[in-house]
Amino acid sequence: MPTFTPVRSVRLRPALLTLGLLTLGAAPAAAQTGGILPLVSVGEKWPQAQESYVIRVSAADAGRPLGLEVYSPTFNLADYVDGRRGDGYFGDELYKKNEPFESTFTLTGPAGTVVERRYGLNREHTWESLFAGGLAAGTYTLKVSSRGDGKNSFALRVAAPFALETSDFSVNARSTDASPLLAARVNVTADWVGKTLGLLNYDVDGAPEAELWAVQPGGARVNLTASENGRTATDPFRITPELVGEWQLFIRVLPTTRQYSNAIRYSFRLEDKPITARVGGFTLPDTVKIANQLLVDVVDPQGRPIPGASYALVGDAVVRPQLPPGYVPVSGTLLQGTGNVVSPTEVRYQPGFNKIRFVARPPEGQLAVDAVALYGDQRIPLTGVPFEVAGRTLTTPATVPLAPGDYPVAPTGIPGSTFTRPLPGRVADGGTNRVTIEYRVRTEVTLVTAPDILNACDVTQLTATARTEFPYRLPARLKLNLPTGWTSDYPLEVPGEFSQGQPLRLKVPVRVCRSDTAEAVLDPIDLRTTGQARVRNPGGANVTRNVEGGARASLQKSVEATAQGYLVTLILNVDSTLENLRLFDALPAGGAQPAVRGPIQVQGPSLANVNPRVEGDSILLGRVIPGTYTLTYTLFTDQPADRIVTAPDLSW
Repeated sequence: MPTFTPVRSVRLRPALLTLGLLTLGAAPAAAQTGGILPLVSVGEKWPQAQESYVIRVSAADAGRPLGLEVYSPTFNLADYVDGRRGDGYFGDELYKKNEPFESTFTLTGPAGTVVERRYGLNREHTWESLFAGGLAAGTYTLKVSSRGDGKNSFALRVAAPFALETSDFSVNARSTDASPLLAARVNVTADWVGKTLGLLNYDVDGAPEAELWAVQPGGARVNLTASENGRTATDPFRITPELVGEWQLFIRVLPTTRQYSNAIRYSFRLEDKPITARVGGFTLPDTVKIANQLLVDVVDPQGRPIPGASYALVGDAVVRPQLPPGYVPVSGTLLQGTGNVVSPTEVRYQPGFNKIRFVARPPEGQLAVDAVALYGDQRIPLTGVPFEVAGRTLTTPATVPLAPGDYPVAPTGIPGSTFTRPLPGRVADGGTNRVTIEYRVRTEVTLVTAPDILNACDVTQLTATARTEFPYRLPARLKLNLPTGWTSDYPLEVPGEFSQGQPLRLKVPVRVCRSDTAEAVLDPIDLRTTGQARVRNPGGANVTRNVEGGARASLQKSVEATAQGYLVTLILNVDSTLENLRLFDALPAGGAQPAVRGPIQVQGPSLANVNPRVEGDSILLGRVIPGTYTLTYTLFTDQPADRIVTAPDLSW
């Protein structure tokens, strides 16, 4: 940079200014007490046209006050005038009189520009707030550029835990600072071992101007090469485990300097690739207030900060909230300061200390979920049925507050029923949508006639049974339809309820004077099945099982006396392929000796895999296909003929 004849130095008051570095944890070195080391933006003839600093906001720190503040963002015409330094000299230099000079500070992030401020000329150094509020998680860049033939010195700081990072930046070393000043901190990590760290400086103007050095972990000082005018000097370091940790870079202007201030650029490289160091920082004197400080809160109606929310400045007089997608503005308030509220999304203010609050609410609607049982033409409300929505498990009926969007509802299966997954519920802001889970109930009805072979006008017993695995009680009416020639003095229907483990039964003694078929009917679903009785001797029994939406099967049992005992014939008719069909065929009880079942013979469709297996009072058939099967065996018992007929049953 241009050189000037030095005059009597005027030192900044140490009580006002401290080192220009944001330190995180480690105690500052004693050499930091010499004052602020200014950063600098050069308007022309500088290889770095724009100074750039990175601020990283983690998810954990989103919304915390950034506290981005600057000392001396304007160009002070009294700083260097007519070849002399003024009182409180900070390094501003204009090389052509009566020409404009302007510096622009721009903070950008993932959502675009956060704030942009332009500073012109004045005759004082001021303390300014650039952006005090919180930011959403992400990486932000502060860029500083100047127009005009000169250089503008300034200092930056951010609030903890944030930091300013850069790989290439410019400082302004002043002859007013006889003490060494800390320029940057470089954090050397373990994964750098074996690699080369390069510390570069540009345009120191030779060794008589300033000395530069690094303090390595452990406190060792290593002198760095001072670059010549318009040239870059590089000091390479091969990283060993002993060099892992924080490096501090210092600079001290020597008494042999020929300049009031000297713009110098630092760069940091690892294997010739840019790496960042921490820079910036200052301590605000107790007697000084930040000028034009703006504090903005963006909160929900309960006063809690909205994650991911921030604000944007429009010029120097308008602030607007930046809300996460879908959030609905509620209000804007000027808590302190001067200005007016234009709308819930805009507040105008006058320069000074201003505190503004924006309130917004998250978008929210409701999803109501209920469940019904489809039973005949009835829709029976079901309570306590679990379901999942938006990662939560709830029970019906439930109304869930949710952000707008489409939400799949995952039902839970109920025994004895089937369901079709409902369409996702669509939630709109301020509205309520309903999703109904429909369970189609499965029921069955059986009719047992025992005995089913009897003498003319003898009495048999008809037993109609309604069953289900559905755990909720179902209203029903079970009734019998008798053919001509069948009579009973008992009621032929019964109202009631049935559910899992609690069947509804109707038992009626019937006098049978002719062979025919009775019918059992389950209302309100009109599920029907039949039972047959024959007037002849010897006796028998039959059962028919009809499952709603499933298979139908009937079993006829007849018993005839033989010379060796009794011949038992079971005739099975099925209309569907069934696995593990169980025939309940209890042996008669009583007598001096237990009844014994002889080997079972089976005739039926050739493709069936019957393989009968006896398990207690049950005969298990492995697999049957539609058709008719005849099973016979000899029953050995000392019971009389009128006590050997037992009622059969079916299950699968």
